[in-house]
Amino acid sequence: MTEKTARKNKTFENWIPDEARQHARSAREEMKKSMAALFPPEFVEHRRKARKEFLMAFRSMIDTAIEKTEERDKTKK
Repeated sequence: MTEKTARKNKTFENWIPDEARQHARSAREEMKKSMAALFPPEFVEHRRKARKEFLMAFRSMIDTAIEKTEERDKTKK
């Protein structure tokens, strides 16, 4: 999980031309800039923190599911 830039699934690289993917990246960056200009900085910061909390909640659910799976595996042995 330390490598954020490396992608394991590069399916789209075979189907979508490089130029189209670059345009999509540029559009995403411009959209970010327009959202930052549209909303006050406090809103953007709050949204970022809320997203982080949402992701941490999913992480917690996944960790719990893994623990339960490991517990079941131990009881089967």
